[in-house]
Amino acid sequence: MAFVTTHDGVEIFYKDWGPKAAQPIVFHHGWPLSSDDWDMQMLFFVREGFRVVAHDRRGHGRSAQVSEGHDMDHYAADAAAIVQHLDLRNAIHIGHSTGGGEVARYIARYGDPEGRVAKAILVSAVPPIMLKTDHHPGGLPIEVFEGLRQALAANRAQFFLDLPTGPFYGFNRDGATVHQGVIQNWWRQGMMGSAKAHYEGIKAFSETDQTEDLKAISVPALVLHGEDDQIVPIDNAGRLSVTLLQHGRLKTYPGFGHGMLTINADILNRDLLAFVKE
Repeated sequence: MAFVTTHDGVEIFYKDWGPKAAQPIVFHHGWPLSSDDWDMQMLFFVREGFRVVAHDRRGHGRSAQVSEGHDMDHYAADAAAIVQHLDLRNAIHIGHSTGGGEVARYIARYGDPEGRVAKAILVSAVPPIMLKTDHHPGGLPIEVFEGLRQALAANRAQFFLDLPTGPFYGFNRDGATVHQGVIQNWWRQGMMGSAKAHYEGIKAFSETDQTEDLKAISVPALVLHGEDDQIVPIDNAGRLSVTLLQHGRLKTYPGFGHGMLTINADILNRDLLAFVKE
């Protein structure tokens, strides 16, 4: 397995598939998952001739279960360490959920200043901020995120079954086709990681204000969001984030939920490819 060691000594696992001379696409996964959550997209894009790269965030998947650094600044710095190690240039960065926040901070702090980024895609992403604040009154109350922390601390294994079985993929909606393999794969990825990283990651994805990150992104950016997203409601995220991007475009999907990159991969992959090839 391939690892890179960050400046603060953390081993980060990564995958690097496809021709090394091809344009790279870098995938950033959501909470509490791993790079495996992008398998459908990575296989699709490597068949299209791209170089595809994805890493497990610190404390997630196969990366080191360190005690510290479970915040958006370290997430972005770790992504930068991968990019610099592989010397990726003209890259397209795609982030899902918390990974969308990681993409926004990485590009704002490292990607744009170093001229390494060609485009950005935010899928069901958390920016600009999920938490309800005086400056963001449309956000979710802190009690929502306290409830997530309590459920995780009380019984992480059960919580990591309940979330994908219910709202994450929209399997709790009337008439939904439930995919047991998808639920089990979500649980597998989650339980590979660190409980501490997952617990502290809730604060990172909910309370980090990324308004300035979005404003700083100068490359073309596509925002994809499901209109029935029960985890990151579209009005608090996708529709708002696109107004902050310098060159942003929003595409929404009626009836699609938060895990649409898996459940609706055929449609998402087509739209991702169209934007990548523009």
